[in-house]
Amino acid sequence: MSDQTDYTPPKVWTWNKENGGRFASINRPIAGSTHDKVLEIGKHPLQLYSLGTPNGQKVTIMLEELLEAGHSGAEYDAWLINIGEGDQFGSGFVDINPNSKIPALLDHSTTPPTRVFESGSILLYLAEKFGAFLPKDPAKRTEALNWLFWQMGSAPYLGGGFGHFFAYAPTKIEYAIDRFAMEVKRQLDVLDRHLADNTFMAGDEYSIADMAIWPWYGNLVTGDSYADSGPFLEVETYKNVVRWQKQVASRPGVRRGRMVNRTSGDPAMQLRERHDAADFDTRTQDKLDAAG
Repeated sequence: MSDQTDYTPPKVWTWNKENGGRFASINRPIAGSTHDKVLEIGKHPLQLYSLGTPNGQKVTIMLEELLEAGHSGAEYDAWLINIGEGDQFGSGFVDINPNSKIPALLDHSTTPPTRVFESGSILLYLAEKFGAFLPKDPAKRTEALNWLFWQMGSAPYLGGGFGHFFAYAPTKIEYAIDRFAMEVKRQLDVLDRHLADNTFMAGDEYSIADMAIWPWYGNLVTGDSYADSGPFLEVETYKNVVRWQKQVASRPGVRRGRMVNRTSGDPAMQLRERHDAADFDTRTQDKLDAAG
């Protein structure tokens, strides 16, 4: 790893979009829409606008788990928001999420429709709406919410910190990588110690806390998050996290949920848009490519 030369911040920061690296085209220091675009609306009350990132997977896993558990009212349309092309800055999306981040949900079963943004808020909204995947016992419910909010506060260190400087930054900065690697390993240790005594995050009950944490830390310990990060972080040493990762990954709802709005990896595991349960059998990207 090489370090950059010393940098002295100016008295007033100015935006140089040329320094944005891989994400220069989608990052900016102001909010609001950049163009008018009306969002499409499908046939189901729940309309999801997202991308198959870890934050997006949280919600599609939840929706597929609800359907797996027999909650037919959780049927949904999942529309692809391509953040690399700036879809999140369209006026329709900004109306649902003024922060211009995926995922965003619009529930048309209410009058007026209810907008829900921030992945943790969407998980909690759906859990309360369907009375599922959030323990009824007050102590266990609180434990699930403890870990849900832990994840929401911790993920920026993993994705925006470690992931950015280790995998995406235009230069390798030793100090930044060391700082965030240390914090991510501490977080993995927090999880590993907790999971040594608990089957799931809230004890013996699978919940929205697992759905929130798994796409980030589960994918990290399999080496799927950032190239070469597995050996670098010695992820195999967190044996309880690895056990939990495999247990959650084996669930049918999780297997389906991680496919939705996915645009990279194995085409057979990409269902870029989902409008019906049958789409998993007929509209994965490998089948669409084969059909021409």
